Amino acid sequence: MVIPLGPQAAEEHEPDGSAALGYRATWSPGAGRAADARRAVRALLGRASAVSGVPVNPLAELDAQLVANELLVNALRHTSGDCGLRLRLSEDGTELTIAVWDTSREPPRTQPPDPARVGGHGLRLVEMCSRELEVVPFEGGKQVVARLDLTAGDRATRR
Repeated sequence: MVIPLGPQAAEEHEPDGSAALGYRATWSPGAGRAADARRAVRALLGRASAVSGVPVNPLAELDAQLVANELLVNALRHTSGDCGLRLRLSEDGTELTIAVWDTSREPPRTQPPDPARVGGHGLRLVEMCSRELEVVPFEGGKQVVARLDLTAGDRATRR
């Protein structure tokens, strides 16, 4: 099930009662598409700039689309069950958290660099674009969480 990015789906209430812009989607096996993740990032960040007044660096927006794309592709490619995406923008509009969950307990592994290999470079790209990357196991699967700084233009300043 995909929840469209609308006024009700876009505002989430945190445990402390504060509201944050966010997005959630869940897909059954074979139904998810990476384009949905990229589209959700674009829509959320477009709304975020308007709401927070903090401009999102265009390179950071592209990186966020890439991270969401790669994490969802990994979930779709390497698991056979449901998967989902959660986007959450920090209250000040400077950080985006991208979380993708799936039904595999196997953590993703960064492959060694190999310019001759086709594929297998996605997680390395996610690491390069993210300020922080963590894998959180849970009963019945895992969640891969990436945090991105939306104001930094230079990847070297993000880590």
